[in-house]
Amino acid sequence: MVGSAAAFACIMRGVASEIVLVDLDTARAQAEAEDIAHAVPFSVSARIVAGGYDDLSGADVVILACGVSQKPGESRLELLSRNAEVFRAVVGDVTRAAPDAILLIASNPVDIMTHVTQALSGLPAGRVIGSGTILDTARFRWLLGRHLNIAPRSVHAYVLGEHGDTEVLAWTAARAGSVSIESFAAQIRAPLTADVRERIDKGVRNAAYTIIEGKGATWYGIGAGLARLVAAIGSDEQTVLTVSTLSDVAGVRRVACSLPRVVGREGVTAELMPDISRQENAALEASAMLLKDTFDQLSL
Repeated sequence: MVGSAAAFACIMRGVASEIVLVDLDTARAQAEAEDIAHAVPFSVSARIVAGGYDDLSGADVVILACGVSQKPGESRLELLSRNAEVFRAVVGDVTRAAPDAILLIASNPVDIMTHVTQALSGLPAGRVIGSGTILDTARFRWLLGRHLNIAPRSVHAYVLGEHGDTEVLAWTAARAGSVSIESFAAQIRAPLTADVRERIDKGVRNAAYTIIEGKGATWYGIGAGLARLVAAIGSDEQTVLTVSTLSDVAGVRRVACSLPRVVGREGVTAELMPDISRQENAALEASAMLLKDTFDQLSL
């Protein structure tokens, strides 16, 4: 669902001239491609087909949304190990067919799978990009915008660290227009009280759980986020997005987690550290350390 939603979003945004859907279930890939193709007359002209790995030759970007589901009684580490085996096969076939492509990782747990993909592919860290907290950041901005009654695009706020329970909402660095979020809220008489902050924090952290409870999985939001990344790469935007790549974060060496990073045709070319509080920095360090320790337990 994430892969097909991303393909549909790419078609509707007009950010790709050709899209190939690859899946073990070839009938499903063919059906998704045909269904999405019927939307092309309502968007920008593009070609979308089902195919095999060889059909990825010449691709600029490959989105990896593959993986296995958790079995009853299976530990998170056991699930990660099985997904690592899936990626071992898939990444090898992808890099053989499209050695110059930037890899976008959408499979969860996305930070660990980004680290796994970089290790398996041997590509430079900036060319293996996890969707990270791009969706959490969008949720944060949307909730802040709703509270302040302004467009989410006027809110500049980031979620850092893990795409998961230890993620860090960078309240200290949040801005609306050119002023701090606190100052903006005070000026328009919509103060960010402790209750408001808690409601927004829970809204960001629990959004996926709420959606999964209602419909089984999330796919539209992350599909749109992946299409946004494809657009940034294809147009060499050099735009700042909270994506996950392998780097040193908050004193933790070689860990994949999210910071604001500059994304363009060459992938990630720079990263930024927001001005955050000591408490937020400590939380970011703990988040990065959890991801690092989890990766180190994997056998690749």
